[in-house]
Amino acid sequence: MKFNKTVAISSFALPLLAMAEETAAAAQHGNAGASYAYLAAGFGVAIAAAVVGYAQSRAASAALDGIARNPASASASLVPLILSLAFMEALVLLTFVIAQSLAAK
Repeated sequence: MKFNKTVAISSFALPLLAMAEETAAAAQHGNAGASYAYLAAGFGVAIAAAVVGYAQSRAASAALDGIARNPASASASLVPLILSLAFMEALVLLTFVIAQSLAAK
């Protein structure tokens, strides 16, 4: 299946439109400073998720490449792979918690 650019752009643009709506609503109520906090929180989480998604794909690729070269090492490389993926995902969750706490101020 070919990757459709329209689908990719719309999947990134729709959350931005939702954040823009919240920002505009906050600005109408005279709370323009908080509106930028929502926008910054959204961008922070989006950037963290994108970077961690890329890093997880690279880690999985390296682990599968190592297993393909030496199938006997599959059991030894599985636990470090799972731990590294969990630590990467924890960074996204931590970014989400920090962004929500900053946006709530």
